[in-house]
Amino acid sequence: MNPASDAVSPAAPARIALLGGTGFVGSAVLRELAARPVRIRAVARRPAVVPPGAVADIETRTADLTVPGELAAAVADADVIVLATLYRAVAGWRVEEGDPLAERVNVGLVRDLVGLLAASGAAPTVVFTGAVSQVGPIDKELLDGSESDHPVGAYDRQKLTAERLLLDAAARGVLCGVSLRLPTVFGHVPGTSAADRGIVSGMARRALAGGPLTMWHDGTVGRDLLPVEDVARAVGAAIDHAGELTGRHWLLGTGRSRPLGPVLARVAQLVAEHTRKPPVPVVSVEPPAHAEAGDFRSVAVDASAFRAVTGWEARMPFDEALRRTIGHLAAAEPPLGRAPQAREDAR
Repeated sequence: MNPASDAVSPAAPARIALLGGTGFVGSAVLRELAARPVRIRAVARRPAVVPPGAVADIETRTADLTVPGELAAAVADADVIVLATLYRAVAGWRVEEGDPLAERVNVGLVRDLVGLLAASGAAPTVVFTGAVSQVGPIDKELLDGSESDHPVGAYDRQKLTAERLLLDAAARGVLCGVSLRLPTVFGHVPGTSAADRGIVSGMARRALAGGPLTMWHDGTVGRDLLPVEDVARAVGAAIDHAGELTGRHWLLGTGRSRPLGPVLARVAQLVAEHTRKPPVPVVSVEPPAHAEAGDFRSVAVDASAFRAVTGWEARMPFDEALRRTIGHLAAAEPPLGRAPQAREDAR
């Protein structure tokens, strides 16, 4: 089957509500969908940036979706709803146990959306962006979506709860629901201020600031690193093939686990080309007390099931995406400051 997300589809839905349209993934999705002859309502806490040369008719709506009435207004008359919302703690990588706002955003919005759609009878397509890490710690490097889910951390438990609410609603005919589980995503979305808070950009910021790049292991632990442009194309493919994809989750990835030691060494080398200084060192450090088992296991994703339905595959060359990301960060003013220690970022 030919991939439909790479070209403007004459059957594309007329109205798309993009929730989280100014986030890292949401901004990339907006840029991807803007090339289609559709109407897009991009909703976020801050105004979204309309991509230059957009074919779509784009409405930007500033709203806090946790405020009563705002979610209903955001999705009114939508044929497709893309859930790219995300809550993370201001400090640190992980959602804190018992954080009520995290629960409200990561789970509550999906619960509210299902209730709204059940009452309206509209049954639109809903594409949810989840995380590969929802599976939890597992003694298997290559994941294909057939694994049983046993998440440990609060973030992964919340994303799994939200996904199950969505897929249960799909089974009841309330909506056409598709969950895309993302691996470690990285990159830069041109023309926006959306920040990549993942490991690749975090370590690039640290290298640009002259700091060493730290790992909680010996560098052999690998991650499936997927450029954000490929994620955006996958969302487009999910919209185009929603009828075939509905009712289950689908894994995205490149199929390759990249050891973080060599990845960080390449980051240091590319940063050195910008700073004209020697590459910063890549060093192993003792893991903190809050480290989880998944931080020390390699992950690769077999996305062949999603590819068989949609034709999608990751196609952005890793080194090109890495160069673009570091080039953007090197040109950014003012300096972006220190970065956290290396670990997998679930988005």
